[in-house]
Amino acid sequence: MQWLDNYFERKTREVAQLTSRRNALITVGKVLIGAGALFPILPFDRQPLAAPSGPGQTGEHGGPSSDPNVDTSCEYWRYCALDGFLCTCCGGSITQCPPGAEVSKVTWVGTCQNPNDGKNYLISYNDCCGVTACGRCLCNYNQGERPAYRMGVHNDVNWCMGNKVNAYHCTVAVALGVAEARPPA
Repeated sequence: MQWLDNYFERKTREVAQLTSRRNALITVGKVLIGAGALFPILPFDRQPLAAPSGPGQTGEHGGPSSDPNVDTSCEYWRYCALDGFLCTCCGGSITQCPPGAEVSKVTWVGTCQNPNDGKNYLISYNDCCGVTACGRCLCNYNQGERPAYRMGVHNDVNWCMGNKVNAYHCTVAVALGVAEARPPA
């Protein structure tokens, strides 16, 4: 076993002669910067702690609205799985980001029923990114939300993580089409 001790002592001395404390600090710094680059992809809650959520939200014009046909109301039928600020209150529309914001490259989906025709629609929720949070018309509905390990159907994530600037601004709700019923198993 003495030969093993001698081998490791010799190798340790070689490493000590070839590297310096400065090199060690540079290597540790690179590791920390690399780990720091992973943090923007971690999920986080966009909802302020003191903000109200759910039915009875106030729209841009002050009063609560429970009309499922008013797109500045949290009760609008397309917003059944939306968590965020409504782009309709922030200078955009149901399907368009406000000027200066760009649509997220990743999205989450939900299925919402239109009360006007009774059909279920597949809704794509796209965050608008690149500018600071709008701060108006916060809605938080979790109908059909799945645990965080099923990211495509989870709404508590900053979906701007795939964009150059990952600042969240607001959310649009794009109807992709009528949801087909599953055949009986």
